[in-house]
Amino acid sequence: MTKQIVFSEEANPPLPVYCESWLPQAVISGKTIYVSGSIGITRDMQLVEGGVQAQTRAALDNMTKVLKGAGVGLESVLKANVYLTNLQRDFAPMNEVYLEYFSSSPPARTCIGVAALPLGADVEIECIAELP
Repeated sequence: MTKQIVFSEEANPPLPVYCESWLPQAVISGKTIYVSGSIGITRDMQLVEGGVQAQTRAALDNMTKVLKGAGVGLESVLKANVYLTNLQRDFAPMNEVYLEYFSSSPPARTCIGVAALPLGADVEIECIAELP
């Protein structure tokens, strides 16, 4: 098995405080792209203001940039995993923004409530996509 590391200069870099070494934004194996989780942060690693909707938008914008670095777009996403620190409060507002990005032919998705996310984020999103 060979794998190709994806790094997009446009996307936010991996969070350095949560890893001892550099982690890829995505990995390609065969025709499958495994995109690392994105939280709603700025390029200088600050959470965006505006709650879960703003963080969801920023996370999906960053994920889009990583996918672009792999040569595809959101239409190539097969499966998304969404992690929320307050599932009851944040599911509906997160979903509203999520559906702006995946308005037609949305991918399969799992949404999981978690105890905490890096930098105190409300949401983290990762995905699996396919090359043409």
